[in-house]
Amino acid sequence: MGVKMPEQEFTETASKETIGADIYNQTGTITKLQPPAQSQDEWLKYGEQISTFLATLPEYLGSFFNQYKQPLVTVGLIVGSIVGVKVLLAILDALNDIPLVAPTFELIGIGYSAWFVYRYLLKASTRKELTGEITVLKSQVVGKEIPEA
Repeated sequence: MGVKMPEQEFTETASKETIGADIYNQTGTITKLQPPAQSQDEWLKYGEQISTFLATLPEYLGSFFNQYKQPLVTVGLIVGSIVGVKVLLAILDALNDIPLVAPTFELIGIGYSAWFVYRYLLKASTRKELTGEITVLKSQVVGKEIPEA
């Protein structure tokens, strides 16, 4: 019993040009793409487009702001007030961490509340005075004239 060895097949080797063309035509082969050659004129065209856009940008922004002035101001005020409240709360939180500051503020608040009740709320004449001051303040904020009484 003899074991027969398979004969090896030899193939002809092709030239490098033929191998290169075959490699680029095979599916699944990754090839390097050559960047397309761009002329100087294309770059100048892109540069001109960018420069004209940047030249007209202030006009666009100005007309946009003029068209939407009231909503932009409203949004700005809302964002500013939210930031202001957050900063105020952060400052108060930092002050509360200092020993004896929170109880001191509480005592000041209780004292001012007691003074306010004594000054404006106990007597009918002082309540009328307070109502008049509130009416004046409200008319100053709203911008209407106070009817003479």
